[in-house]
Amino acid sequence: MKRLLALLATCATVLGLTAAIAPQAAAATGCRVDYTVTSQWTGGFQAGVKITNLGAPVTGWTLGFALPDAGQKIAQGWNATWSQSGSTVTAVGVDWNRTLATGAAADVGFTGTFTGANPKPTAFTLNGVACTGATEEPPPVPADGTPVDINGPLHVCGVNLCNQYNRPIQLRGMSTHGIQWFSECYNAASLDALAKDWKSDLLRIAMYVQEDGYETDPAGFTSRVNGLVDMAEARGMYALIDFHTLTPGDPNFNLERAKTFFASVAARNADKKNVIYEIANEPNGVSWSAIKNYAEQVIPVIRAADPDAVVIVGTRGWSSLGVSDGSNESEVVSNPVNATNIMYAFHFYAASHKDNYRTTVSRAASQLPLFVTEFGTVSATGGGAMDAASTTAWLNLLDQLKISYANWTYSDAPESSAALRPGTCAGSDYSSSGVLTESGALLKNRISTPDSFPTG
Repeated sequence: MKRLLALLATCATVLGLTAAIAPQAAAATGCRVDYTVTSQWTGGFQAGVKITNLGAPVTGWTLGFALPDAGQKIAQGWNATWSQSGSTVTAVGVDWNRTLATGAAADVGFTGTFTGANPKPTAFTLNGVACTGATEEPPPVPADGTPVDINGPLHVCGVNLCNQYNRPIQLRGMSTHGIQWFSECYNAASLDALAKDWKSDLLRIAMYVQEDGYETDPAGFTSRVNGLVDMAEARGMYALIDFHTLTPGDPNFNLERAKTFFASVAARNADKKNVIYEIANEPNGVSWSAIKNYAEQVIPVIRAADPDAVVIVGTRGWSSLGVSDGSNESEVVSNPVNATNIMYAFHFYAASHKDNYRTTVSRAASQLPLFVTEFGTVSATGGGAMDAASTTAWLNLLDQLKISYANWTYSDAPESSAALRPGTCAGSDYSSSGVLTESGALLKNRISTPDSFPTG
């Protein structure tokens, strides 16, 4: 079992800054460091370190600590420049987090390896000054608590999706196929299996607008979506309501439909803790400015009924941050949607989208709150052979960056991206090896590992 450990160190000593980092920086007068092992497996672990400035504003910081066991090694870190010499680890703030106002925090982290024991660090220093204090365990998390029970209503903090404790979390789950085609796959038995056997944190509800979808029966499809929201809620899963626009690619084509739909579902579900809104699935053949214009008209409709919910905005090039159109995240960074509590969608298909896409996500994640609302283990067509190596590389990256994801698809569609073999949805077994495709087996194995949601 993965364990959640925490180290809380409080320092009251005046902290000086190294001249090499920031010659003109003011000194800090206090800090807090929270060290948490978020995941642990045979021979490896992932840890998060939260540095909170309790004193005067500082510009430039260097965190140091010693790994107590000689077998512990840093493998890869994020949100800081990491290095290790012997047992001594150093993390230096980077451009976007090197300045900490009073009360501000920097969340950094790393993956590591160990042989033998994996004890927690016993001491931290900030800019060379020791931080001392007592060790505390985090509040206990109920063993039978569902994702919604533990995390409560979500919000965006910095570049992260955060829970009711204001701590970054990652949700892992599955997306439906088009509910107009595969409604028989989404029943009490299948959602019980998804919540209890797969241990999924969320269900993405893919409501196509065209392709025999919402435009043919707005009231009927709205009712179906609301019913699936309720079923997810009853099982403690988050529900990601996906306004699945694909053809035509300009979301403004469906602007009035979107306003009508989101006004209805937001008003109906505003009091729920488990609802997230995805307002445009995969914009394509359209500029970022046009997508931004659409978002800035739809988001106020949601906010009028549900002012606190997280909203996810699709990006250019089939929600690739523009990479599939020869662009990158800079167009969003320089011209963000004028709204708060929002995230930006990123989609990938592992056999088609590899290193250059992963590089973009790694870079963009330091500046934009990202949510992978759809991805596949196969090619961008939804078919072909599963690329296990690329899929694993993607999932490892998303885990490291705490980026939430939903896999396409929890269905028995006759395509290799489907998690279930054809004919599965006519029965009642949605979990055993006999009904899972190669893709389904890989995803169930990843999703069903225990979550380590921080609660302190």
